[in-house]
Amino acid sequence: MNAKSKPRTIVIVALRGVQLLDVAGPLDVFAEANVQAGHQAYVLFVAGAEPGPIRSSSGVRLMPDRIIDRDFQEPIDTLLVAGCPNAAEVPADGMVIDWLRRRASKTRRFGSVCSGAFFLAAAGLLDGRRVTTHWAVADRLARQFPSVSVDQDAIYVTDGKLRTAAGVTAGLDLALALVEEDLGRETAMKVASQLVMFFKRPGGQMQFTRKGEAVPAGRAALQELQRWVAANPGLDHSVASLAERMELSPRHFARLFRAEVGITPATWVEEARVNAARRLLELGNEAPKQVAMHCGFADADTLRRAFARHVGVTPAEYRKRFARIMA
Repeated sequence: MNAKSKPRTIVIVALRGVQLLDVAGPLDVFAEANVQAGHQAYVLFVAGAEPGPIRSSSGVRLMPDRIIDRDFQEPIDTLLVAGCPNAAEVPADGMVIDWLRRRASKTRRFGSVCSGAFFLAAAGLLDGRRVTTHWAVADRLARQFPSVSVDQDAIYVTDGKLRTAAGVTAGLDLALALVEEDLGRETAMKVASQLVMFFKRPGGQMQFTRKGEAVPAGRAALQELQRWVAANPGLDHSVASLAERMELSPRHFARLFRAEVGITPATWVEEARVNAARRLLELGNEAPKQVAMHCGFADADTLRRAFARHVGVTPAEYRKRFARIMA
């Protein structure tokens, strides 16, 4: 790798309603990489769909450097599409989609930050690919584009020349990974140090989501039972005990629960207990062993395994990151 090779052109597409950090975060990483490399490794452009300022979701306006389908004659090394909070609901502009389809195929690599994945998917650029996006819209992306394999926990995903990042701040993680690809580990680590960010963020994005909350579902009697379980996670919630509370046979109860709630009673109970454990760990008053006892887990090791399945990190790591700071 020639450290002083020709600068790479990085283009970030920002559409109306864009999440400002999806654009500014990666740009700051690439700009800092120029500083740390000691030469202009990257030439940076923000591209808009039409002339004039782009109003972001926060109200701040961005002035694009270039207008897509008009101003780009030179080759694009890396093309990234920033996300918008309403990207999953708003139909993509046909002109934008056509341009993405044409230009992405000519780049060295392309990708998205957060819900920008919806625009790439609409262009057919994610078909048969493994990707990630913000946890809140990951299910919707998978349903809307069934040929796309969505990793709901990853911070960023590499699949061939495709790069996708999870929600918002994950755009910085992705940009740093691209810097490491281009300029090496040492430069990337200097960038991370200067920007006071993780070089490799611990854990995935599921530690930040509440999507896994065990929400009551099904008929009224089942919802009442689920609310009781959530309020009393430390009690015996075997199928037999829950069936007895419902005045049903265990077999009938298990079949009814799965049919109306969509998962087994045991899975729902484990989710409810993990959610209860998260709340206790966030309070920061109890060690994992005590949390396990209060939430119905046999021991701290059982809690740790269940927690890792649902949250992606250990209880101790979660407590360290999310516990309230007590005065």
